Amino acid sequence: MVRRVAIIGAGVGGLASLKCCLDEGLEPICFERSEDIGGLWRYTDSTDGGRVSVYRSIITNTSKEMSCFSDFPCPEDFPSFLPHHLLLEYFRMYARHFDLLRHIRFKTTVLSVRKRPDFDTSGQWDVVTETDGIQESHVFDAVMVCIGHYQKPNLPLVSFPGIETRFKGQYLHSQEYRDAEAFRGKRVLVVGIGNTGGDLSVELSRVAAKVFLSIRTNTWVFSRVSNHGFPTDMVNNTRFNHFLDWLLPPALTKWIKFRKFNSWFNHANYGLASTKSSNFKIIINEELPFCLLSGTIVLKPNVKEFTESSALFEDGTTEENIDVVLFATGYVFSFPFLEESVRSLFDDNRSLYKRVFPPQLEKPTLAIIGLVQLTGSVMVGAEMQARWVTGIFAGWNKLPPASKMMADVLKKKPPVQRNPSKRENLKLSFISYIDEIASCAGVKPSVLRLLLTDPRLALAIFFGPCTPYQYRLVGRGKWSGAREAILTQWQRTLKPLRTRVVDDSSDGS
Repeated sequence: MVRRVAIIGAGVGGLASLKCCLDEGLEPICFERSEDIGGLWRYTDSTDGGRVSVYRSIITNTSKEMSCFSDFPCPEDFPSFLPHHLLLEYFRMYARHFDLLRHIRFKTTVLSVRKRPDFDTSGQWDVVTETDGIQESHVFDAVMVCIGHYQKPNLPLVSFPGIETRFKGQYLHSQEYRDAEAFRGKRVLVVGIGNTGGDLSVELSRVAAKVFLSIRTNTWVFSRVSNHGFPTDMVNNTRFNHFLDWLLPPALTKWIKFRKFNSWFNHANYGLASTKSSNFKIIINEELPFCLLSGTIVLKPNVKEFTESSALFEDGTTEENIDVVLFATGYVFSFPFLEESVRSLFDDNRSLYKRVFPPQLEKPTLAIIGLVQLTGSVMVGAEMQARWVTGIFAGWNKLPPASKMMADVLKKKPPVQRNPSKRENLKLSFISYIDEIASCAGVKPSVLRLLLTDPRLALAIFFGPCTPYQYRLVGRGKWSGAREAILTQWQRTLKPLRTRVVDDSSDGS
């Protein structure tokens, strides 16, 4: 029987795991190597110590209603898209409300997590931590790893000949970026067009002499602001739209999406993407199209090589007098504290059962939380994983045999992709994945049953945004405020906009 649970990391996944452990009557201890909660979202000016954090100007890509904890809505006066300081304040409110801080040991680094000699029967782990230079050994019945996948900067210098040997300018990874002031008046080349690459290019364009953005992948750009000014994710991530995606042929679904993307601006004209593209990524950025249109950002293909002060591109063009190269090339994850025999069981998150459990482990007492890419909020995914995992630890839910878990992993694991730019296509559907884990946890709502008992709520769930509150209507952890939270989600979305009310009662309105 699992009682004592070690939680590694006090970011969003760690906080959710702590709360879920307490809900199930478990005894969690969370180890956080820094001095505060928030993980990636706790901004600091310093880049020392290798801790990855957001840059100063970042704003969430997913709205507050689609990203919040399922039984703790964001304050109604918070804007729909949150800067990092407001998101961190929300985390603090959550931690205070559920009394989580007393279970966290700050400034404590986990050095090793190893199976105990009797692991085959006990499932227990030896955990060694270090605080202020003093090491301590612990025995835990289970471990939840909540450090996410933004751990170590991916800096593929070998793919850019000359950057280390000939180039005389500065180069750095976006992990070191804090604000644009250090780049004022310089000619900057940004390599990579994920959400970070797009954001930093736009920000740099306001102060730099010139910004070049090098991309090698077909990229579709859309805005956080949808039709009629509502958050895009609240409009798009609905069960009705999800049903249409399932019902229609994939080719038709793809054509509809590309047509919708191009209704804002023609991506081929801007050199971003073609409707014929099979490998592509999607980023969120309202300002990038205008920066391209105004020439403050110039789009370039992949870099072929660097000289002392120039970048040569694969189309034969050259840009001279490059001062700084900023690599927005993502991150890689690793778990150096796990013993090799455990790390070898999964080479990436696709080798994990439901992206959570190593299926070949003798006892299911190790869970990886938040190591998943979704088309919606990863925060919601991490909380749902934590609810499922703690139910298993508490003994009221079970995993299938290892053979069935391995079969499920192999069935869903796509072919190996050699080109890392194709990773975007490996993102999981937000609703599909959350529903899958919710079914495992016994908390997925039934729209048909609700249609008979509560038609108003059923219609709001099916045609409205798939907000996290839906997963608190039934099952363990049912929350009495879930129905009201769903029916008032649009009011909370509009409330922060009502700072000046206009009379819109004219005829024909």
